Amino acid sequence: MKNKKYIMQKGAARFNFFLGELETLIAKADTQKNPALFLYRNNARTPLFMLEGLCKLYEELHNKKKFGKLKEHFKLLEDGLGAIDYYDAIAKNLSANKKISKSIIQYLQAQTREKIQHLNDVLADKKWVDSNNERITKIKKKVEDAGWMDEEKETTAIHLFYNQSIEEIIEFTHSTAYHFDNMEEDVHELRRKLRWLSIYPRALQGAIQLAGNSKKQKNLAKYQTKEILTSPFNTMPDAGDCKHFLLLNKDRFYALSWLIDSLGKLKDSGLQVVAIKEALLETDNLSGAAADKKVYQMLGNKQVKLQALLDNAEDICKVYFKEQNLENLVLGVGKKYK
Repeated sequence: MKNKKYIMQKGAARFNFFLGELETLIAKADTQKNPALFLYRNNARTPLFMLEGLCKLYEELHNKKKFGKLKEHFKLLEDGLGAIDYYDAIAKNLSANKKISKSIIQYLQAQTREKIQHLNDVLADKKWVDSNNERITKIKKKVEDAGWMDEEKETTAIHLFYNQSIEEIIEFTHSTAYHFDNMEEDVHELRRKLRWLSIYPRALQGAIQLAGNSKKQKNLAKYQTKEILTSPFNTMPDAGDCKHFLLLNKDRFYALSWLIDSLGKLKDSGLQVVAIKEALLETDNLSGAAADKKVYQMLGNKQVKLQALLDNAEDICKVYFKEQNLENLVLGVGKKYK
């Protein structure tokens, strides 16, 4: 019985760690006039990503219904913060550009305020912010009662889940033949799928580790930029007392990180164009073609055309996937020996 209790605590600890971070932020947000704005400014999105990632994994490993419902709770908040960030980041980025009309900045700022108010409504309606801490308390109870696998079986299940996630991404790219027509539906969607592969290791807090390959491959050196090699996101959480863990190829993981980062930069540039066009259509009563023309007039020659950004995304994905980086990312399950 003692061993079973230990296993349950160890399995729940991953959730409880990030729930603790979120609980602290929400408790502080509850004292603010604008809880949603406080959570946005204090990076509540990060623990929410981790909790959503854990739910995505554990709904396949354990109780699909229980963890599926928990995932929707976290996703609702994370999506709300993401919507705020979308308009706020673009508005701030464009505010110094004198060619951007005030009406466009005002539109983006108005959308930001609207998304903040929507998240405040969600926080209240779903009882995230209340004196009884009702939502967090309920989630902790569900986590406590989940009934966790022992470490060895769970690591094997994580291995299968991670491989399945990779297979789904490869199928997604094959379905489009690396051809992208839409920044949001194609490039951003692929990046979302890839990003989960980098979130799981941090969310699992030591259950996934990186391992070097005795045989270096020259084609992977191009991904190992200073930015990637020094990124804190590419250092795995310490294995701690984990005796079993999933091993990923370090060089391939760096390549994955590079692709996520590169697609993110292209996505941000493209969605800026999309957001300005949206604002023009709403404020200037222009046709689609006229709005497209005006966007690039405002942004100037330095702004890469949307189609060129999509083509660039295609090119780097073709090279990355042709090298079978994802197929060779997972090395297998490792075991710590005393």
